[in-house]
Amino acid sequence: MDEAGRGPWAGPVVAVAAIIDAGRIPHALAGRLDDSKKLTRPTREELFDPIREYAEIGVGIADTAEIDQINILRATLLAMQRAVAALPEPPASALIDGNIAPGLPCPTHTVVKGDGLCLSIAAASIVAKVTRDRMMAALAVEHPGYGWERNAGYGTEQHRVALRRLGITPHHRRSFAPIAIYCK
Repeated sequence: MDEAGRGPWAGPVVAVAAIIDAGRIPHALAGRLDDSKKLTRPTREELFDPIREYAEIGVGIADTAEIDQINILRATLLAMQRAVAALPEPPASALIDGNIAPGLPCPTHTVVKGDGLCLSIAAASIVAKVTRDRMMAALAVEHPGYGWERNAGYGTEQHRVALRRLGITPHHRRSFAPIAIYCK
């Protein structure tokens, strides 16, 4: 399991649980899976559908209201719980990227930098990133000017300028310090 979107100023956090049958996935595909941050956007997009073809995928989302209400860490863990619940069948155990595991109905094991070490975590990392990037591109159509189709809600200069010019949207994380100053 992995997540995307803990650091941005806007949008949800997305977690993905991926179960891969290592004997079924083509070697050429398995060899291309890696931490989503190490892959280019076109490569992540290219891998998205083949991963979904060879893996059982569960997606969990925590929205900005939940992030603001319970904080980003708890919202991430909630999204992870939702991702596991969305799997077609419950897993026997779960490998989680990072050092904190959500409460799950199965044994959990954290793996620091797991998205670069474990095939299923790498697959989850890619699916989570592409899913969230697509969500932010859709939100960019509703709220033009922030550059979310390119910056995915992160605090880029374009996003900063748009905040000063346009203000905050319902998708901004009001509990994050750079956004909280606009809520006064």
